[in-house]
Amino acid sequence: MRIGELAQKSGVSRDTIRFYERNGLITSTVGDSETNSYRNYKDDCLVWLKFFAGARAAGMSVADLRSIVEATAESCDRDLARAVIQRKIEELKERADQIGNVVRFLENALSGPK
Repeated sequence: MRIGELAQKSGVSRDTIRFYERNGLITSTVGDSETNSYRNYKDDCLVWLKFFAGARAAGMSVADLRSIVEATAESCDRDLARAVIQRKIEELKERADQIGNVVRFLENALSGPK
């Protein structure tokens, strides 16, 4: 499918699709016509774009997304992708704990001696 159709189906702008392609997260091929520079995107790009939209809305970085894409590109092994995602979950839980500690410290500092 071409970029316009992909944008419409995914709800992601053409510029965002180009951004993801420049960053190696999705790929396209040159169209058949010699008179234009249209690019063709495979159906799996639609799946990835929907995943990226949700992941970015949740706060994941492009680097995080790249690690997931690379893990699945190296192998069709879903377990490898799951392991990358699980490591990210563990990392985020650890950061959440650290943030909770900072919040408690600051709250205690506010309620301390006046």
